[in-house]
Amino acid sequence: MIFIAVKFSVRPEVADEWISHVASFTSATREEPGNIFFEWSKSVETPNQFVLLEAFRDSEAGAAHVNSDHFKAAMASMPDLISDRPEIIHVEAPGEGWSSMAELQPRTA
Repeated sequence: MIFIAVKFSVRPEVADEWISHVASFTSATREEPGNIFFEWSKSVETPNQFVLLEAFRDSEAGAAHVNSDHFKAAMASMPDLISDRPEIIHVEAPGEGWSSMAELQPRTA
């Protein structure tokens, strides 16, 4: 599995609309056959920063993603929306997605 985490610092004037700006990119990526997940979160500590967690089945699926028309369109439009170069972690990891955390579970009555 290819696991990627990206921090996007966006321009303050577009922060409230960021998710709508990336909605078609998000939808198209989630429909890719090799996509495992593609999830956005807003930082609770850094204003105007969004974190993207994404995973793909293998390197071929990752290559298909970066060569897709929706990826190319997103990369063409994002420079007008970001305020800094994104930070990224890109690793190959064992497994096929999320696992359950062994150390924690809900308390039952």
